[in-house]
Amino acid sequence: MIVALLVGTALACGRASPDQTTTGPAPARRIISLVPALTEIVFAIGAGPQVIAVSSYDNDPPEVKALPRVGALLDPDTERILSMKPDLVLVYGSQAELLNHLSRADIPTFRYRHGGLAELATTFRQVGELTGHLAEAARRSDEIERRLDEVRRRVAGRGRPRTLLVISREPMSLRQVEASGGVGFLNDLIQLAGGANVFADVGRQAVHASTEMLLAKAPDVIVDLHYTGALDDAQLQKEREVWRPLASIPAVKSNRVQLLVGDYLVVPGPRIVQAAEEYARAIHPDAFTSSR
Repeated sequence: MIVALLVGTALACGRASPDQTTTGPAPARRIISLVPALTEIVFAIGAGPQVIAVSSYDNDPPEVKALPRVGALLDPDTERILSMKPDLVLVYGSQAELLNHLSRADIPTFRYRHGGLAELATTFRQVGELTGHLAEAARRSDEIERRLDEVRRRVAGRGRPRTLLVISREPMSLRQVEASGGVGFLNDLIQLAGGANVFADVGRQAVHASTEMLLAKAPDVIVDLHYTGALDDAQLQKEREVWRPLASIPAVKSNRVQLLVGDYLVVPGPRIVQAAEEYARAIHPDAFTSSR
């Protein structure tokens, strides 16, 4: 479930090399996006009016709520997508069957594949070129990188506490814990925010973490993400308390279990700076309270 959600809601940066992108008349004027991170980028660079449909998981910006939904990673509505006659479809590179249908219909595609935070700038520029908004894409990308550098500087020199980033778990329990591995933009965000990922040695984006593994890794900070719905203060307190049985973990013992709420935390697009700042506040709260 979590792996499908990770992919289906674009929880990792993407890129499209020349052999992964088929080109059509530029700029594209009838765009369908099945990748929420790319949808946000398209709107951020001023190409929103060119979008005619989005995925089932798109929530931002608010304008997407008025657009038709055409499925997502695991359930694209191929027939409807073809009937809308797009001149560009933003898809996951793993959607082989959909890509075959689009290819036979001579519909250009941008194939999104997972990568790291450093590739976000490339993705911005590629989408900008395809949509006719390259200048604005470059400007927004440069602005994001400048603001990410500000976060890096803010936490510089403060040490790197061992950090566990919990991507998902069963509500109100420590069952089915999925944590960030040492690959992908979530791992990159931990590093940018001044932490040392306790699973940095695992060459995957997500790690199924047993209780024994959590105890062995002994994180100094736990960043526990909740991004599929709003939680009130009482719910947050109950979710925080599920960690109490693992009192030997330094983060639990020192009350450094930080619960973060919001879908922006797991979408590598224009809101990535907001996410980076929240990760940094969770790992180095003193960097945001001192006069430094």
